[in-house]
Amino acid sequence: MGTRLGEETSVRPKPMVEIGGMPILWHIMKIYSAHGVTDFIICLGYKGYLIKEFFANYFLHTADVTIDLKKNAMEVHQNWSEPWRITMVETGANTMTGGRLKAILPYLQPGEPFCFTYGDGVASIDITALIAAHKAHGKKATITAVAPPGRFGALEFDGDHVTSFREKPAGDGGLINGGFFVAHPSVLDLVDGPDSIWEQKPLEALAASRELVAFRHDGFWQAMDTLRDRNYLEELWQNGAPWKVW
Repeated sequence: MGTRLGEETSVRPKPMVEIGGMPILWHIMKIYSAHGVTDFIICLGYKGYLIKEFFANYFLHTADVTIDLKKNAMEVHQNWSEPWRITMVETGANTMTGGRLKAILPYLQPGEPFCFTYGDGVASIDITALIAAHKAHGKKATITAVAPPGRFGALEFDGDHVTSFREKPAGDGGLINGGFFVAHPSVLDLVDGPDSIWEQKPLEALAASRELVAFRHDGFWQAMDTLRDRNYLEELWQNGAPWKVW
């Protein structure tokens, strides 16, 4: 629902908030597509019909068209499409993250690892390397670890005297969940139901059983939690977009 982006999300779901005129969801899918991942499942919730409408009318959003009302026909000019197959699943407006994953289990390939991520973050992540790392270690799940960007200037002191100032340095060295996962479908056995939060019991259980391995991403990563974040990503897009790997 993106309550901290209320100016935008009162009329659309958070993944449909635009950067450079296209939804952040589209940017995320382009990141995966650049690495050959083109079969998508979207977990729909709050105002999910707007996501269905966007992809159902993709050419109307992205191409020049001529509509002939007399012939009841539409001609698409200079269209650019994507090699995507998209399954959109109604997982419930109030379902938690684990519950959403559980709901799409029937659409997964049995026994095959799958990638998943949130609908509000972009990164210059090497998806090919992430998948390869997951297959190499043989554990049930891989989580991407990132260093969060700094938000405030940092001061260093000698008594009351400031000896150093760094504007918005990187985090304190601690790594956080970057949101790009690869997992075996069996991890969803750890999800109890719609109210299950993926980041709590399931991830904690995987870590305790040593079935969770980190893939470290040292490049660009940015979540879109606030209007300030959206504006920052828009500015980056206008200046080259460090996550644009396509």
